[in-house]
Amino acid sequence: MTMKLKTLGGAAFAAVASAGLASADVCDTPSKLGDLGSFEGEVITIAGSMLGTDEEFLTNTASCFEKATGAKIQYSGSRDFAALIVADLRSNNAPNIAIFPQPGLAGDMAKEGHLVPLGDDLAKWMAANYGAGQSWVDLGTYSDANGKEDFYGFAFKMDLKSLVWYSPEQFEDNGYDIPSTMEELIALSDQMVADGNTPWCIGIESGNATGWTATDWMEDLMLRTATPETYDRWVSNDLPFNSAEVVNAMNVFGQFSRNDDYVAGGAASVATTSFGDAPKGLFTSPPSCMMHRQASFISGFFPNKGAELANGEADFFYFPPYASADLGNPVLGAGTLWTMTKDSPATRAFFQFMTEASAHEAWMSQGVFLTARKGANLDAYATEALRKQGEILTNATTFRFDASDLMPGAIGAGAFWSEMTAFANGQDAQTTADNIQAAWDAIK
Repeated sequence: MTMKLKTLGGAAFAAVASAGLASADVCDTPSKLGDLGSFEGEVITIAGSMLGTDEEFLTNTASCFEKATGAKIQYSGSRDFAALIVADLRSNNAPNIAIFPQPGLAGDMAKEGHLVPLGDDLAKWMAANYGAGQSWVDLGTYSDANGKEDFYGFAFKMDLKSLVWYSPEQFEDNGYDIPSTMEELIALSDQMVADGNTPWCIGIESGNATGWTATDWMEDLMLRTATPETYDRWVSNDLPFNSAEVVNAMNVFGQFSRNDDYVAGGAASVATTSFGDAPKGLFTSPPSCMMHRQASFISGFFPNKGAELANGEADFFYFPPYASADLGNPVLGAGTLWTMTKDSPATRAFFQFMTEASAHEAWMSQGVFLTARKGANLDAYATEALRKQGEILTNATTFRFDASDLMPGAIGAGAFWSEMTAFANGQDAQTTADNIQAAWDAIK
């Protein structure tokens, strides 16, 4: 999902979330900042891809470290971060910290010897203090050229995908309850059909990136029908794409997307409906659908650009697991991994700063920020919607990064997208999975 509109999603959601931006000093947080030491006049350089509102919120948050320690933070953001950081690291021109939105690229840089291990203490801290903490540790753990594994990537600022959007008024008028299991969600969908309503709006059209929405459905369903270890093997192709577990998840997706009674416009509309237009069916009169599964950014594509959340016209719930599968509360998402690319005592103090609840709360108070940090005060979130999403993250038992982002580009942003589009157009699951595996075999 390199093209899965993460940047666009953040920008779209910023219009909603920034409405909660407090005018007070963001460093005045519910939690107290610990003693981080004194580094008067020392400079910490940070490189990343965050621009615009995200850059503003980052620098506001970093100012809390500056005030506490006397150090100076210099952030450089670029849309070309991925290419620039590789060039800088390979030419020994590294910043102190590099913020990677792609774990795979961070892993490549670790293997080349360009990242500095953050240490076991930080890894143990994250495992104990983040929702699904070990999942985050594993995400930031890579092997060097000699195969030695170390913890390199500190997760800070997350994105959440496992959400179902709905109209509270429509649920209330029809007597529908929020489902807590996948079995209940399917039963609710069937009840909606029996009542003469259409359960789902689904659209996967996205220009050259058509199909990415379907890959997100697949990823969420893999986490609900198979173990996290199976998911990881699928991502690496240790488990072939045409294995029974993957085909099963695809067929479950088909139970939603290829059911004319379930989908607004019928199953044939899925491949031609824009992902951004799909949720608008929640707000038509009468509504053309009751539910829409999509990540946190999608409210920016609502008719009133997300104001529906504030005025109660829209809400969301966690895309639930199967009770029968006993896989806990898995969450699909993404996030930024902060890595040390040039060591210094001040830089290590900054990573200590990021363990502080206050550091998380400073960004939470501004908006467009989610954290799995269990000790952070949820009241610090800028909006009630962000608070609820933060609760989902901290209550997760398993977190997994978007699979297509972790797969080779020819698969994750190629065959996976195009073949899931073919699946939406009627191709059977086994053929779809076979074709994706053939594409993977061709690049090995």
